[in-house]
Amino acid sequence: MRHGAHHHFRAHHRPLGPMGRFVRSSLRRRLFFWLFGSLLATALVMSAVGAVAMRVDGEPMQRQWAGWSRWFGQQFASHWDDAAQRRDFMRSSAEQLGVDLRLVDGHGAVLDQVGEGCRRPTLVAVTRGDVPLGTIELCWRHAPGPGWRLVLAVAVLLLILWTVAGKVARRLALPLDRLADTVGRIGKGELSARTDLGCAEPGEIGLVSDAVNDMAGRIEKQLKDQRELLATVSHELRTPLSRIRIITEIARDTGATPKTYDELDREVAEMDGLVGQLLASSRVDFGVLSARALSVSDVALQALERSGLPPTHLVVEGEGPTLTADATLVQRALMNLLDNAAKHGNGAEQLKVTLSTDRARFEVLDTGPGLSAPEAQLFTQFKKSTGDGLGLGLALVRRIAQAHGGDAFAQTRPTRGACVGFWIPRAPTAPA
Repeated sequence: MRHGAHHHFRAHHRPLGPMGRFVRSSLRRRLFFWLFGSLLATALVMSAVGAVAMRVDGEPMQRQWAGWSRWFGQQFASHWDDAAQRRDFMRSSAEQLGVDLRLVDGHGAVLDQVGEGCRRPTLVAVTRGDVPLGTIELCWRHAPGPGWRLVLAVAVLLLILWTVAGKVARRLALPLDRLADTVGRIGKGELSARTDLGCAEPGEIGLVSDAVNDMAGRIEKQLKDQRELLATVSHELRTPLSRIRIITEIARDTGATPKTYDELDREVAEMDGLVGQLLASSRVDFGVLSARALSVSDVALQALERSGLPPTHLVVEGEGPTLTADATLVQRALMNLLDNAAKHGNGAEQLKVTLSTDRARFEVLDTGPGLSAPEAQLFTQFKKSTGDGLGLGLALVRRIAQAHGGDAFAQTRPTRGACVGFWIPRAPTAPA
């Protein structure tokens, strides 16, 4: 059974790894023996019940046989003294009943015999009143022999039970074989592997299959995003490094001036921003959030200061000056919003913070041309709100907001420019 199932499985799927072989050798074997034992026990119980029922139902037949055997013995007793009549009656009875008969007297001597007899005859007593005369040994000529027929019936029954148990065990274990094969391929790095068990599979196994597929999809997407992020940051770092190299070469030829140091500061600040975004993205990926009570005004003012904007751009409305969040990540999200407005919105006009009883809303208002792409695309990695570019910052803004249990938003203002921001709960929550 195992060889056939294994051959059928290999014809449609890749060779199983250690996990798949364990499932096949352990789970399928246990399912098979449990099913076979259950079916065999059921068959034995049914046989026992049938035997009891036949015994109960056979009592009237036993009474009929007892009455018939007394009558048959009395008929022989009536012809006992006349040997010729007794023999004629014995022959006619054997022919009509289809049996072999042997007549034995009270001392064990054979008086007469019709047929060959048998090893286990049925005995019928011949009596006259209360006086025993002899015994009739009766053998059914066409009675089914219980020996080889019973063995054949038991063998057929065991073969049927074995086949049914094997098919059911294989049917139950095959989805797990496929699931184990998929998990093994994912473990070896083939993240595109998926399991399609179909709607006819058991619900629990289908749920596990969906969970494994979802897990593989998430891992595949996360690794892809990380590779793209590293490639993008590496590409972006080359630009300021190249400019720094040019600035230093020019400084060697013409001498350093205050403008040279200003240019170096700008390039270093750009690299620092890219590294900060990469570190913030890593913290979000690994769920490393240090939530604590922080001042909304302090975090917003620090973001404005690091972006080179005056504190007058900050507007705070609502109740309560604090919220519970990761100060570094919130400040990084604000700086990304301000940087996006500077690059694509003609600069930030206002940083507005609105505090309600359950959430804090941060939004940056700019004076640019507004949004040039649907909101759903703005916060996709390597997209931006206007013009060309990578837009790495807005994707990170949404991820930071979602890590706190909130979300990001963007819309075109009625008059001019765009409003891009995010909101987070004022109390810490599980990530969405």
